[in-house]
Amino acid sequence: VPSTPDDTAIIMYTSGSTGTPKGVIMSHHNLVNAILGYAVGFEAMESDVYLAYLPLAHVLELMAEAMMIMFGIPMGYSTPLTMTDRSSKIKRGCQGDCSVLQPTMMAAVPLILDRIYKGILEKVASQGPWLTKLFDYGLQYKLNWIHRGWDTPICNWVVFRKIRALLGGRLRIMAVGGAPLSPETHDFIRASLGIPVLQGYGLTETCACATLMDEHDMSVGRVGNPSPSCDIKLINWEEGNYRITDKPRPRGEIIIGGENIAVGYYKNPKKTEEDFFEMDGRRWFCTGDIGLIEEDGSLSIIDRKKDLVKLQFGEYVSLGKVEAELKVSPLVDHMCVYGESSSNYIVAIVSPEQKKLEELAKSIGKSDVRRERLCMDDDVKNAIHKELLEVAKRAKLEKFEMPAAVYLTPDIWTPDTGLVTAAFKLKRKCIQNKYQDEISRMYG
Repeated sequence: VPSTPDDTAIIMYTSGSTGTPKGVIMSHHNLVNAILGYAVGFEAMESDVYLAYLPLAHVLELMAEAMMIMFGIPMGYSTPLTMTDRSSKIKRGCQGDCSVLQPTMMAAVPLILDRIYKGILEKVASQGPWLTKLFDYGLQYKLNWIHRGWDTPICNWVVFRKIRALLGGRLRIMAVGGAPLSPETHDFIRASLGIPVLQGYGLTETCACATLMDEHDMSVGRVGNPSPSCDIKLINWEEGNYRITDKPRPRGEIIIGGENIAVGYYKNPKKTEEDFFEMDGRRWFCTGDIGLIEEDGSLSIIDRKKDLVKLQFGEYVSLGKVEAELKVSPLVDHMCVYGESSSNYIVAIVSPEQKKLEELAKSIGKSDVRRERLCMDDDVKNAIHKELLEVAKRAKLEKFEMPAAVYLTPDIWTPDTGLVTAAFKLKRKCIQNKYQDEISRMYG
């Protein structure tokens, strides 16, 4: 029996980063319109190869692979643990998946880019101070020119050739979504790989489709202009003091309408009624994200209702924004920032990067480099806290956005632990439940 446009194509569950995962019912009509929205203006080349490594139960990967099938582009399947020659599951001397496949396109989540960023810096630092200075100069030189619209072919060959080889050497475009990408990582990846890194925005409820940057857009901290298949509108959120009348640019909660908006939540009519509605003959979805419309019509995500904490003296802290800025520290593998409205400061739970943790411990005279022992050591904790404050100052965070206390956990956060999703987004409630005693002590 042939499918009709209104038949259910798939029930995909949300990541569960803010609570219990919800099953999103997507019709064939929803999915086809979402795919077409991203396919408009996309130019496939005969030599294209796509690297697929995110789980297919992630809406970004589902859309990307469906688009590759539509254009007839071959795909190679990988995992975050086998992607590069230096990945943790690749035997020394063997090639990673990127070196074998030599992809031209990939979709990424910010955590993977943060790891690539830290990996490149680590490799450069191991080459000695002279090459580190040359790399820093080349990076700054290239950023200055690409922001003016020019490429730097000589600099690409001399400074960045080996870095491009880490991901196969043929990558020509990368799309990023799923969580906030720090401006520092965005600029670094864009310059060192010499490719457009397009930040996009979408949700499971919108079939991953909402906005995508133009490949010639050199800005950071923005998610691009609306897809041709949907409309985007801002509405006032009085509680957070965001209004469409704000100057110089309108701000408010983002609502998305169009043919790509899902049917609703599986066996959850109450939540469906709360988040979905009909207006002007279109179906709309309330995202819970706070946006700002830029002068050129593109969208910036500046907050998230569920990530926003109001402190004792009335300051609002965006937990996701603080985490995105602090995660660029090479000492951090994962981190979760937590705030209580009854207090005037925030705290951080950090899962440190093992190699950097050992290096730090040796530099301050610690002979016992067992992870559990180091995470309990006050000198190590103070050193990491100091480093995070330095990163926060460089990112120009406000004083109330800087963690006043840090807890180092020996646990390594993977999807198997239940603390992060398959796309490595934090499950805040699960993390809070697991570390409640440590949080209470930091606030004690």
